[in-house]
Amino acid sequence: MKFGPVPLAQAEGAILAHSLQGASRKVAKGTLLRAADLAELSAAGQDTLTVARLDADDLHEDAAAEALARALVPEPEAQGIRVSGAGTGRVNLYAAHAGLVRLDRARLQAFNAVDPMLTIATVPDYHRADAGGMIATIKVISYAVAEALVRQACADAAGALRVLPPVIASATLIETRVSADIPPDKGRAAMAGRLDRMGVSLSDRVVVPHREADLAAAIAEAPGELLLVLTGSATSDAMDVAPQALRRAGGSVTRFGMPVDPGNLLFLGQYQGRPVIGLPGCARSPALNGADWVLERVICGVEVSSDDIAAMGIGGLLKEIPTRPMPRREATG
Repeated sequence: MKFGPVPLAQAEGAILAHSLQGASRKVAKGTLLRAADLAELSAAGQDTLTVARLDADDLHEDAAAEALARALVPEPEAQGIRVSGAGTGRVNLYAAHAGLVRLDRARLQAFNAVDPMLTIATVPDYHRADAGGMIATIKVISYAVAEALVRQACADAAGALRVLPPVIASATLIETRVSADIPPDKGRAAMAGRLDRMGVSLSDRVVVPHREADLAAAIAEAPGELLLVLTGSATSDAMDVAPQALRRAGGSVTRFGMPVDPGNLLFLGQYQGRPVIGLPGCARSPALNGADWVLERVICGVEVSSDDIAAMGIGGLLKEIPTRPMPRREATG
C-alpha cells in the first residue's frame, strides 16, 4: 500500500485518509474517491489530499478483516459465536448464547504477532458471556494490507476462540440456619440471579438446621443437577459441618479453600456424579467473588481441579465488598 499526499488531480481511485469538508458536503475518510468527490473538494479549495492506494497484492481493510474472521471462526454455530459484517476494517465477534469464553492464547498471540496492522482484542479466557455480548474485535488498522500477511495470520487460527454453552439445566441451593429463624432470602436471590443468566433453573427452597446429619440428608434428597450449599455459619475447616455432611451423604470433597478474595471459604466436591459447591458467605452478594469463577466453569462442563482453583490466585484479588467484617485495609499482622 502506498500512503501519503498527492495532488488532488491524481487522487481518483485512491482512498481518502482524512475526512474533509467539501463545498456542500463532507467527504469521509475511507471514501474511495470518484470524480464527483474530487470536484467537491476542489470547489472547497483543496489541492492536495492524503490518500492510500492499494498495491496489486493488497487486500482492502474490510476484505482482510472478513478473511481473518472466517479463519478464526470457520464454524460460527459450533463455536457459539456470531460474526458481524465488516466496516472500516473491523469485524466484531459476539456470543451466540450465554456461556464461557475459551481462548487459545498461543494462537491468538501468534495472530497478533504477524503484523501490527492485523489485530484481535478479546475478553479474558474464562470470561462469562451473555447472549449477544461482544467477546472479540478484529481490526485491520491500515486501509489495506498485503494478502500474504493475511494468509499468514489465518494459518492455524481456526478455533482459537469459542463460547462453551451451559450443560447443566437445574440446581438446588441448600441453606443452613443456626437458629430457629429462616435466613433472609438475600443469598438465594443473589444465587438465583447468577444461575438465571446462565439459563439454569433453581429448585424449591431448602433450609435445614446447621447440623451435619440434617445437611447430609438434604444433600441426598436434592433434585438439582448441581448442588449448592450456603451455610448459616462460615465453613472454616475441611472437617467443618458442610464438608463433613457431604462425605456423610456419600460424596467427596475435592478442595476446600481458594486463593481468591472475596471467596476464600469455598469448597468443591461431588455427590453421585453431580458437582457440589460449598459457597462462601460473600456469595450472598451479587458482586463478583471466587465462587462465580468456579460456578461458571462447572455449569459449562469444564472440569475444575484443585490445581485449577490454586491457579485462580493470579488475578484473584477482587474488589472489596462492603459486608466484609474486617476490610483488608484494616487488617494487620
